[in-house]
Order: sequence, then C-alpha cells, then structure tokens
Amino acid sequence: KTKLCLRGRHILYEHCQKHSIPFRKTGKLVVAQEHQRGYIENLHAKAQQMAWPPHSNPESLAQSVLPTRLIGGDEARVLEPDLSKSIVAALWSPETGIIDSHALMSSFEKDIKDTEGGALVYSTRVVRVDPWLGSSQAKGSASGEVAEKGWVVQTVTGDAEESDAMLARTVINASGLAGPMVLNSLLPKDLRLPMYYARGSYASYKGPGVAYVSHLVYPCPGTGRTEHGFQSLGTHLTLDLEDNIRFGPDLDWLDPPPIRENPDGTEEADTDFWTKHLVPDESRLKLMHEAVNEYLPEVKFDGLQPDYCGVRPKLVGPDGGFQDFVFRTNYPEDFSGGKVGSGEEGANPMITLMGIESPGLTSSLAIAEMIVDDMLYKQEQAGEAEEA
Repeated sequence: KTKLCLRGRHILYEHCQKHSIPFRKTGKLVVAQEHQRGYIENLHAKAQQMAWPPHSNPESLAQSVLPTRLIGGDEARVLEPDLSKSIVAALWSPETGIIDSHALMSSFEKDIKDTEGGALVYSTRVVRVDPWLGSSQAKGSASGEVAEKGWVVQTVTGDAEESDAMLARTVINASGLAGPMVLNSLLPKDLRLPMYYARGSYASYKGPGVAYVSHLVYPCPGTGRTEHGFQSLGTHLTLDLEDNIRFGPDLDWLDPPPIRENPDGTEEADTDFWTKHLVPDESRLKLMHEAVNEYLPEVKFDGLQPDYCGVRPKLVGPDGGFQDFVFRTNYPEDFSGGKVGSGEEGANPMITLMGIESPGLTSSLAIAEMIVDDMLYKQEQAGEAEEA
C-alpha cells in the first residue's frame, strides 16, 4: 500500500497537470499530544527510510520520495493558529494535496472512450461469474479446436429480464464492496472470505475555531484491539477546492444481513444492503465533535451538519488486526478438482482487489500500472517464452 500510494501520488499529479484537472498541494499536519509523540516520530523515521517505488522516473531518485519534517507545537500553531495548546508536536507533509475527484473520474472515462477498442457499459451489474476451461464444442470454434479458457461473466443491464453473457480471457474484479462477494460465489463455504463493513460519516462545518485553516489536519489514528490495528485514520479536517471545511470520517461498524439459503439449495445475499446506510444523519455528530475538540478546541457543535457517508470494504473486523490492499489471483483451474489455494500459476487469471480503502484514490493509477505491467504483462511474457 505504501509503495502504491507514493507512486500513485506522483503520477496522479502528473495526470492532473496533463489533463487540466483542478488540484492543490495543501500540505498536511499530523498533530500529536504528548502521549502520541512517539507515533509521529516513528512515522517520520519510516518516511526518511523509504525508497522510490517501482516504475519511478530515474530523475526523481535524487530527491526524497516522502519529504516530511517534525515540528514542535508552537511551529504547528504558526501554520494552524487554531490548534489546541495540548498539541506538542506535529509531522509536516508538504506533498499532500486535494483534487477534484469528479473531474478525475471524467478524465478516466474519456481515456477509455478514446482508446481503440475501449468501451463503457452503464447501469450494468454482474450477476454470475463461472470458470471456463475450454471446450471443443464452444460456439464458433472449428472442429477439434479447443476454445481458450477464461471466465463466463453474466450481466444484467438496467431492468432487463434476461442476462447477457461474455467469455472473458481475463477478469479484473475491482468491484469495491462487492469484490469479495464475487470471489466467494466461486469458493466452497469453508474457504470463503469473511467480510466486514464500516460506515464513515463526514460533517460540514461553518463556525468559529477554523478561521485560519489552510492545510489538512489529521489527529494520530485510533488503534483497534491490537497495537498496530489501526481501524481508522481518525476524524480529520479536510478541505475542498472551494475551501469548504469538513470533518470525518468516523468509524461505525455495520452488520450485514445473513446469507439466505433457498429451498433448492441455492444461496442469496443482499449485496446492496450497505446502500441503505448512505443517508447522513445527526447520530454521529456528538462523537465527531468530541474527537475534533481534542485538536481544535474552539470548534462548536452547533456549526456541524451531516454532509455525506461512505462505506469501507473491511477485511478484518473490530476485534481483529489490520489488513487491506489485497490482490488475489485465481485461475479457472482453481475451481475444479479441489485445487483452490494450490498457488499454481496458470493463464487467464481473475485478479480480485479487496480492501482498497484510503488511500485508494491516490493509489488508483499505480494500482492499474501494477496490475497491467507487473501482473498481467509479465505473465503473458512467461507464456510466450514457454511456447517458444
């Protein structure tokens, strides 16, 4: 995740400049009270030891990949005068910035449409994925010819009553919260991945206590039940390009409904249950206000208003440790003959992205680069070498 974030930040800024996408390097302060000083000191030490990730421009190697600086509480209050007197130190990260995410998505959309062979299909959901091992009886194949193996993907568009099917040589399962569900539909019950969901709410703010704010301000993250089990980066202050202030996200664990077993033995899961939790409300404002007041004491409760919510695709529950940014590769053979988890490499993979939460957007271009250049292209090269 660290490598992808660093590489992603670099090429994301380049992409924004090339495509005139609005962004601003605001810089970020991670602020600490006395008992948290060790956390930011350790964070700074790690930043100084980081090397440039794969695919980096050789011209960049002479520079620090993650320039950070430890500063005292007084210097932090020069940058952000509204900070609490209890803040004794901070980590300054000047390369952090904000971006117009909608303009970024539009640029990705345009890239696909402008690419030869590129196509986008809207209002379409995947309802089934099955491994395909090839068949001489495959439609369109010559007599005796074995059709290439891959994956049969069934989709439904809009309110259509019938599904469409396609044979895909490679599947990139980047379906967010539904990613593990797609994989679990292929796995036997005893090998299915547990899934967890955590809602994060944001609140807009207008009021006293933030008059001089010009940077992103993060508290030290809250830990889970284990020492390194960071469940959330904390309720931080974020800005948009119009200088509107929001606080969030907090962390609210959700309980998905159980999978229903039908009389015919099939199973049915409410894969979209989380959409019911995307309506912001005032239930979290008091806790958010208490968290914010630890570093911005003059922020008033009356100035907070519910703004929006999102749901994180968690791979570990509230009592567990920490795991995210998981890239799992499976092959059609994995789901025949009890070979699941054999680790044997084949061809025509399904790559499943799981637990891609923050900093997923920052890392997005680097994730694509890694999947295409490091995972797929090298596999194709290996296959060509075997044929030669």
